[in-house]
Amino acid sequence: MNSRSHQIQERAELDRKGINSRSSPSRPSSIHFSSKSNEWGTPKWLFEELDREFGFTLDPCSTHENAKCARHFTLAEDGLSRDWSRDIVFMNPPYGREIGLWMEKAFRSASAGATVVCLVPARTDTAWWHNFAIYGEIRFLKGRLKFGDATSSAPFPSAIIVFRPPGKQ
Repeated sequence: MNSRSHQIQERAELDRKGINSRSSPSRPSSIHFSSKSNEWGTPKWLFEELDREFGFTLDPCSTHENAKCARHFTLAEDGLSRDWSRDIVFMNPPYGREIGLWMEKAFRSASAGATVVCLVPARTDTAWWHNFAIYGEIRFLKGRLKFGDATSSAPFPSAIIVFRPPGKQ
């Protein structure tokens, strides 16, 4: 494990324990742990760590309010139909049934020249995991993340999947 991966693991462990000096006090949000929403706001510290490593240029799964990059696509702008091939992409896709479409887009965009870093639930029993995730660099995060404004950790483990362009694996 490289030092950047180790730092991310340490931050995930502190976050799991509720020791996160980089975040402000938050309020409970039960919607984050139900099927009412498939959007899970990226923990700021995690994005910052990954951005230092990769230097992201595109967030294709965002709202204007939570975009992590100046270049971003909202639901209305349909990131799945856009070209990502010249970007370094940070992707925290919707975690519902459409996650497979987003993982396929990430995989194919890397084949076309993009670097795509995906924050996803570590659902190793799913078709999208076996069809796409296993072909990327997999970084399992220790513990469970706190997403968005939640005070509790997610009910699932998370992973970072990195898809790189051909020749840069």
